[in-house]
Amino acid sequence: MLRGRREACAELDGLMEAVRAGASRALVVRGEPGVGKTALLDYVAAQEHGFRVWRVSGVQSEMELAFAGLHQLCAPLADRFGNLPEAQRDALRAALGTGPEQVPDRFLVGLATLGLLAEVAQERPLVCLVDDAQWLDQASLQVLAFVARRLVAESVAVVFAARIPDEAAPLAGLPELTLSGLPDKDAQALLRSALPAGWDGRVVERIVAETRGNPLALLELARDAASAELAGGLGMPGGRGLPDRLQELYAQRVLRLPADTRRLLLIAAAEPGGDAALLWRAADRLGIGIGAATPASAAGLVQIDQQVRFHHPLVRSAVYWAAPPDERRRAHQALADVTERAADPDRRAWHAAQAAAGPAEDVAQELVRSADRARERGGYAAAAAFLSRAVELTPRPARRQERALAAAKATLEAGTPDAARRWLSVVAETGPLDHHVQGQVDLLRAQIEFAVQRGSDAFPLMFKAARHLETHDVRLARDTYLDAVNAAIFATPTRTGDSQLEAAEEARSAPPAPGRPSPGDLLLDGITTLILEGHASGVPKLRPALDAFQRPELSEADALRWLWPATIMAASLWDYDTCLVLSERHVRVARRTGRPTTLPLGLTARIAVHVVAGELTAAAALLEEVESVSEAIGVSFPPYGALLVAAWQGQEEVCVTLMNTAVAETTRRGEGGPRIVGGWAMAMLHNSLGRHAEALTDLSGVVDHGQRDVGTVGVWALVEFIEAAARSGDAARATDIFRRLSERTGPSGTDWALGVEARSRALMTGGRAAEEHYREAIDRLGRTAIRGELARARLLYGEWLRRERRQRQAREQLRAAHESFAEMGMRAFAQRAERELLATGEKTRRRGAEVPTGLTSQETQIVRLVREGLTNPEIGARLFISPRTVEWHLRNIFGKLGVTSRKQLQSTDLGLARGV
Repeated sequence: MLRGRREACAELDGLMEAVRAGASRALVVRGEPGVGKTALLDYVAAQEHGFRVWRVSGVQSEMELAFAGLHQLCAPLADRFGNLPEAQRDALRAALGTGPEQVPDRFLVGLATLGLLAEVAQERPLVCLVDDAQWLDQASLQVLAFVARRLVAESVAVVFAARIPDEAAPLAGLPELTLSGLPDKDAQALLRSALPAGWDGRVVERIVAETRGNPLALLELARDAASAELAGGLGMPGGRGLPDRLQELYAQRVLRLPADTRRLLLIAAAEPGGDAALLWRAADRLGIGIGAATPASAAGLVQIDQQVRFHHPLVRSAVYWAAPPDERRRAHQALADVTERAADPDRRAWHAAQAAAGPAEDVAQELVRSADRARERGGYAAAAAFLSRAVELTPRPARRQERALAAAKATLEAGTPDAARRWLSVVAETGPLDHHVQGQVDLLRAQIEFAVQRGSDAFPLMFKAARHLETHDVRLARDTYLDAVNAAIFATPTRTGDSQLEAAEEARSAPPAPGRPSPGDLLLDGITTLILEGHASGVPKLRPALDAFQRPELSEADALRWLWPATIMAASLWDYDTCLVLSERHVRVARRTGRPTTLPLGLTARIAVHVVAGELTAAAALLEEVESVSEAIGVSFPPYGALLVAAWQGQEEVCVTLMNTAVAETTRRGEGGPRIVGGWAMAMLHNSLGRHAEALTDLSGVVDHGQRDVGTVGVWALVEFIEAAARSGDAARATDIFRRLSERTGPSGTDWALGVEARSRALMTGGRAAEEHYREAIDRLGRTAIRGELARARLLYGEWLRRERRQRQAREQLRAAHESFAEMGMRAFAQRAERELLATGEKTRRRGAEVPTGLTSQETQIVRLVREGLTNPEIGARLFISPRTVEWHLRNIFGKLGVTSRKQLQSTDLGLARGV
């Protein structure tokens, strides 16, 4: 038992026992340097009876090398990669630089790592110890945090050690054990064990107070302090940070070593990979013999065998920064000389760059090539780091400007917009900007603004950039105009004026497309026409664009950049089939290319498609995936999908909470999307509850803002307004909004559009004409997959029939509506239909989604995927869990549902909601 750590050790003992029993656990041990985090990891490692123990350590100088930490964990298991699904195997090999040159899908990399750990743990329970997690590269840390959050029943434990304050943000939310200094009694006992006998008690108390009980500080200060310094408590000044004081102690100890030993330690500190063979090759190149290691080992600073291990990370820092700059450069040059160019070109380029004393174009070129390779592996932070150093080494101002701009782009891709802003300043400082470079700078500045704010401040900057680019790069200029229009749609309606109209008028001035129009060109022309001239002119222009995004030859770049707005346009044209195709393609491409920042948008579009089809269970399953993706990449997205699902399910409290949170966060950014989606969602919810006056209030800022109703929800909101106004007796306003709706539904011509139009017209019509419109609505919507709107048409028709005292026919429509609502899980609408049925004298029976099963949300998803015919590995890939966890869930599902096989699960009618 570690001194003073009984409770911490007991918690770790419990963790190990759970893993022995077949469970999985994750834990983050946090504390300041030297407080004993590594000692606790050593304690876990010492309990290895019946366990397999793996260790990974973060190294500060490797933080910018993408997947360097993951390489420590997975490279020794290369012989097991063949057991992974092909897509996961390829993604993992790409991340480690041993496979195809492609951008690895971060989620497939995470699943591959999870699968490897689960497979190894089948032989023996596995404990992964991750030391100095704050110094892991971000790509590796995200993958390991992703894995830790998805451990359930694999017999795997992942224990991280990380500093406080929080320097490893991806670990936020995992269970934590926070270490502070030792209690005074234990700290004094530890200190006395390291001091000769007979030290003054007041001296011991003072050292304990100054070190705040930090174990490493106690031992190191005791080891290095002379008795004269300790006598009477003198010579122990405070006021400096503990890491600085410890590093200084280590530096003093290093300076007492022979010169060759210091040079050997410097080489080891400069090469954080810990490869002893590489160390000795570099040492030989500098004429350093093997005997130089003995004094360092005797001083307890380093251990060199197959690997190089420093006593503490602060030793490495002390060695490196205590050396003069020219000595550091010589060490890096020796390492560059002995690192094989073909085997590890990036590490060789990095060492060569650190060895350069001034501009060196040949080294800068190697760094640029390393940046390209890093970007291909999805290592945007690494690409930015390579480019940053390349800029410093580039002699020619024009080329330095070009590389500084590339560094700014890479930095933004890496998710650090503030750093990207600083790089734009460097671009400006390198010399005058021509129109083309000025346009790229303006564009990047606008993209940074949009990434940070996503509001109406972004699109004017984009127009400025587009105008600069027109004379040099028409293609990029047009793409920038399209970005600006999309930004304007995002921003509405939080500012005065019609931002969509302003953006479309500006975009119409864009030069014509060079050569054959791209899908983006067609989309730009279609959206601007739709905004400026209305649906009658815009629909024919948009159809070719939507067709272009469905063609097999669509490039991945165009897909990632434009499928989101293309899907929105398809929905605003009431084209369900195109929405389905485009949203599926968006998700597929985002997964394949490893661009997780685009995946939540594609998933949100898929959620909307499921919702309008009445597949609420499938939509809810994707919500968890959106949360998983957002959590994995550390980026939050407005809860559009969650609002859609909650509104259709009739969950009023959830809707209110989601809307208030989203609006509060996005209003300050000038982003109007959540306000529009939230207003529509609340209006639909209140209509479902029969509270039509409240629905009108919800929509007052959505349909009356004077915008062009181009966005999907802005158009759908008109439908809710008409029902709310008609049922509230406000015929004049209903008629005005119906005119706006028909201007959008008529040109579309789809059964979805014309069915909704007929239903809305019926609400404002009396007598036989109303009945004809209701029947037309049911007929048209019945030919579509839009089951929710069909059920609403039957509900409204049934309500109208009941008021016409045609009870038998009313019951027929209300019964069909009620059964559909119940089956889809639209509880508020189902209750409204039930009340109407009861008023006709008929009782209802609960069925569908209301049948209790005892299944959790994730178990329900697994049942649905089993019914689709997916295997355990395929289900695990879809839900970001291991196949072993899928198997564990299935055992629970079998017990709850009283079945014994997957075949029964696929064939038995379990009374679950549609989509399961």
